[in-house]
Amino acid sequence: MRGLVVSFFAFSLAALAQTGNCVAPTNQQLIIYRAGSLSRAFQPLIKQFTCQTGIQVKDTSGGSVDMGRQITAGGQACDLYAPADYLDIDLFMKPAGYANFDIVFAHGRTVLAYSASGLAAKKLPPIADPGGPPFHPPDSVPKAAAKWYEILTMPGVAIGGGNWFLDPNAYRAPMIFQLAEEHYKVPNLYNNLLEHLVIMGQNSGATLGKQFDFQFTYEHNARATAATNPDYRYVELPDEINLSDPAKDSYYRQAVVVLPGLGTPRSAKTVTLTGSRLAWGITMLKDAPNKENAIKFLQLLLGPAGTASLKENGPDPLSPALVSPADLRNLPESLRPLVRASGK
Repeated sequence: MRGLVVSFFAFSLAALAQTGNCVAPTNQQLIIYRAGSLSRAFQPLIKQFTCQTGIQVKDTSGGSVDMGRQITAGGQACDLYAPADYLDIDLFMKPAGYANFDIVFAHGRTVLAYSASGLAAKKLPPIADPGGPPFHPPDSVPKAAAKWYEILTMPGVAIGGGNWFLDPNAYRAPMIFQLAEEHYKVPNLYNNLLEHLVIMGQNSGATLGKQFDFQFTYEHNARATAATNPDYRYVELPDEINLSDPAKDSYYRQAVVVLPGLGTPRSAKTVTLTGSRLAWGITMLKDAPNKENAIKFLQLLLGPAGTASLKENGPDPLSPALVSPADLRNLPESLRPLVRASGK
């Protein structure tokens, strides 16, 4: 399970004595596999859940497609699966028989990140619109320069990326390249951007401004990094490219990537993913070993506590969360008041 980050949140007796408000730990368990981009929101929520219930949580994070394959082909026990692209549930997990509902509970946008000192060292043109506001996130973030894509395709420029067979943030990069070519009507822009994409290996130690110059990333992650690193900057991209607008889903669907399936008998050999608005989903596995505990956590996530944690840490909550009308029928009855039926 290389590349996975596994953490166990359990209050010790000493910690319980200090808080005085938590219930005694139990031997009950909850197993979560989720996107790494949910860490800041889920970690305090998991602590709160354990404090309130005594249930011990095994929390595993990583690339969402990788997480799905660990659960299915890898045979890892799992109660809740929360990918950074809700379509990973609809297109991978549901057709292969591992899940029968998809709750879309958070949304966000993609931004273009860079290092101020790195751009200066390479003497690259400003990537931010010179007429825009100063960089003071979250209240003030400049838009990208009108022809930002020309800077990304200059000689020697590297765009940092990941393995898009494993991670939605990685497979959204070629989608963004396709959408940029369509939006700006620049012939061969997709290929030209792709030539500058550098796939960084797990734990490679590569850093923005040194081994690569730009990176497409989730806005809430960029905002958190900028809060602790004054050299870290990012710019906003047009809505036609940043995957933020549900009203543009039909436009986003022009972008396509093809990924290997889950590697299980009922899974397709390949899965075609089309572009869609950037939204996080969660499901309970059909064979979840701790279903009642999973439902309790979903009640916390979809209620005021989960909404508050997402608002504070990102991604932005959808409140109420969304499910398709067909999925609503498969949802545990106690969760139905916490969601709204929608085409998603």
